[in-house]
Amino acid sequence: MYADAATIRRILTTAGDTWAVVGLSNNERRAAYGVADVLRRFGKRVVPVHPKAETVFGEPGYATLSDIPFPVDVVDVFVNSALAGPVADEAVRVGAKAVWFQLDVIDEDAYERTRAAGLDMVMDRCPAIEIPRLGSVG
Repeated sequence: MYADAATIRRILTTAGDTWAVVGLSNNERRAAYGVADVLRRFGKRVVPVHPKAETVFGEPGYATLSDIPFPVDVVDVFVNSALAGPVADEAVRVGAKAVWFQLDVIDEDAYERTRAAGLDMVMDRCPAIEIPRLGSVG
């Protein structure tokens, strides 16, 4: 219901190549790190967003989406569901084209607000799983 194949394909192929990954740090054991690496190999620019604002994969990090001084196309969210709604709202405010809530990140109200604002959104999915599932996209 919150992740149809057409929307997934559109985000992965036409939403743009700059992805802000909220929750990304240098901790290689975290899912965000592995997914960000897959996105990079898929040709995406991965911008880390984390309170520590660490540089990851050579890309400077930012504490919030609003701190990023250039346009972001997709916001990939790796935070607890209780914190995800404000991140989606911030994605709308900074002009992102799409929001992607990772596996087990669910906030139906945030989904509705984000879609009502005109952004594509996927919830409870992972691009590292969807890229091979959709076959050759891009």
